[in-house]
Amino acid sequence: MERLTLGAAEMGVLAHMMRKVELFSPLTVGQLEKVLPHVMLCSYAQGEKVFKRGSAGDAFYIIYKGKVDVRIRRLLLLWKKVASLGEGEFFGETALISDRPRSATVICAEPTLLFTLLASDFKFILHENPAAAEEMQSIATQRKFLTSHAK
Repeated sequence: MERLTLGAAEMGVLAHMMRKVELFSPLTVGQLEKVLPHVMLCSYAQGEKVFKRGSAGDAFYIIYKGKVDVRIRRLLLLWKKVASLGEGEFFGETALISDRPRSATVICAEPTLLFTLLASDFKFILHENPAAAEEMQSIATQRKFLTSHAK
């Protein structure tokens, strides 16, 4: 993983993407503007792990460019791909909201650029907007259910 400089063009794309991410839809424009300066842009190589199952939920991600695969362990050494996510899609919110370890491993299927929001900044958003926090919890719960019941 390499941290990149987030320029004006990327900041514009990020603002546009965040408005489309269902998790951030409850936030006002003013609340989103407070979040944007805290977001990092990170580059990952193909095959690189973004995080692994069981690790701490320390960040939330929006895919700027590229693709990731979400995998869960089925047996001791066997993994199952439960989702492929691409540009504009997000992941990592369940562990942040629940304060539980990551429920899946996420691996880059190709070179990928991710907008990354650290847990401390994410929790600030939840604290500042209880209604948004409730909606985000609902979305995260639904996504966790869908992931745990994928076949």
